[in-house]
Amino acid sequence: MSHSHATGFSTIAGECGREAEALPARDLFTVAVYLDPTQAHIMQGCLAASGIPAAIADDQLVQTNTLWTAAVGGVRILVPHNYIDEAKAVIAAFERGEFALPDGDVPE
Repeated sequence: MSHSHATGFSTIAGECGREAEALPARDLFTVAVYLDPTQAHIMQGCLAASGIPAAIADDQLVQTNTLWTAAVGGVRILVPHNYIDEAKAVIAAFERGEFALPDGDVPE
């Protein structure tokens, strides 16, 4: 997937201690696209928990009118340029199931 430059977003997560990055003033790049806003928010949470500042774009538009999902290209997860590689590694780990709980385990 190529990196897309994006300027607008609706949600910011992950003020991670490295430096409280003001995402609106930074160049953001797409690292993942989801058709389901809930899945995008789950991934944003995984990125934030891994110390990666992430923003979500077009989630509210897709929730308002799901017929527009394909037209707007889905819900995008955006990160600053210097976090792209880390974000891709977290996304790949999530897709491999490394964040999943073993069957039958219930968190207490």
